Amino acid sequence: MFTIPSFKLPSLSLAKSRFPTIDFPAVEIHDVETAAEKRPRTLKHLLKANHANYSIIYHELRFHNHCSHILGSAYILGATHEHLNDIYDKEASELEPWRDAPGEISKDDWRDFLGKREYQRAFVDFFEDQLVVKGYDWKSLLHEYLYEGDEPLINNMISGLGHSLIHLGYAYELNSRTVAIEALAIGSCFHNGLHKYLDDPSYTKPSPKQSSSLLEILEQVKNDKRFDGLYDHQNGDMSKIFEKQEGAFLEYWNAWDLSDPKEQFKESQKTATAVLMATPGATHADYDFFFVHLLTTSHAVRILLPLVPAKYHISLVRQWWLLTLAVYISQTRPDIELGRIEKYDLKGQDWKFVVNKALASPRSLDAHFVKALRAMKVASETWGDASQFYLKSAVKLADEFEDWGGFGPEDDVVLYHPGQSSNQLNI
Repeated sequence: MFTIPSFKLPSLSLAKSRFPTIDFPAVEIHDVETAAEKRPRTLKHLLKANHANYSIIYHELRFHNHCSHILGSAYILGATHEHLNDIYDKEASELEPWRDAPGEISKDDWRDFLGKREYQRAFVDFFEDQLVVKGYDWKSLLHEYLYEGDEPLINNMISGLGHSLIHLGYAYELNSRTVAIEALAIGSCFHNGLHKYLDDPSYTKPSPKQSSSLLEILEQVKNDKRFDGLYDHQNGDMSKIFEKQEGAFLEYWNAWDLSDPKEQFKESQKTATAVLMATPGATHADYDFFFVHLLTTSHAVRILLPLVPAKYHISLVRQWWLLTLAVYISQTRPDIELGRIEKYDLKGQDWKFVVNKALASPRSLDAHFVKALRAMKVASETWGDASQFYLKSAVKLADEFEDWGGFGPEDDVVLYHPGQSSNQLNI
């Protein structure tokens, strides 16, 4: 373990008129709302059918509706309209119809209902009404309700294991006001106290453990005895970290040196892949369900950075790092052995093999499997892949995956919600 006396976090020390940006090209935007061909028309109709017929949260308000995620990923990977319909039928078989909310929400009181999942229908209705007021300009709607105010919703999009962040990425990438409405509603329903770490500058402070390498920081976390005894098994309940070791947690959260934000974000995408693919459980039926969300939320950040206001670039990547750090600790801080990826034998397989597995294998209807493969493909395209790190990771997952593991013995998984002993985590 080493210490560096300086503290470099440019985003919070600069004047309000200057914001460091993480500058790289946006991905291709697929305008499914206006396209005339059958494939995009099919996707548009299925997104709207899902929106009209099925709630965004279901199974005792714990599970997320992933239909738009897998439809969007499969479409961008080249799925036929027949396969898109198969995806929808499979997702719809597990979803639940809408239920009326206990009451309505208005512009005067909408923030009073944040975190109340039983108001999911009311949030959707409210944001749809506001979209009309905005002349159906969904980006203007996002500007007001996501990015404005003293505690903007954008600073809490990791709540609910990052699903609202993922949803927002697909809204932009598919140019879909339907998905944008849902992203706002999910972010509102799962809003919790984690936003304080981004909104309150007092939580950002110099750390003696500073490093530009997240893998190096995670190695220090693994060896820090202050986290010993918090978890004796993998656990979706992150509350113990904040209740018992918030100070130690913040030391590591603040340890990430972002003096070269683009380079550090690039490295964070490799870290997200490594945590999923280079830990001991990364085999066959035991790929960690919680770790895959670190990869798919990192992918969402990659989609969003070129498209969101510059003032939120640094806070967005630090928000992802907060989620990653909490999940890594609650999943019992496993070893991250890059050799598991670097020494993997591709046996001549390439990205064509990966895409085929995502679209035509028995697991092609598993939303998290398809999203993970696409996330690694986009990271490879964004940063280059001379060492084949992303290709090896994707081929390994595509070839080996059987099912998700990483769950503890509890029947319910929970996520920290300040002010409550626990808050059921929708998966």
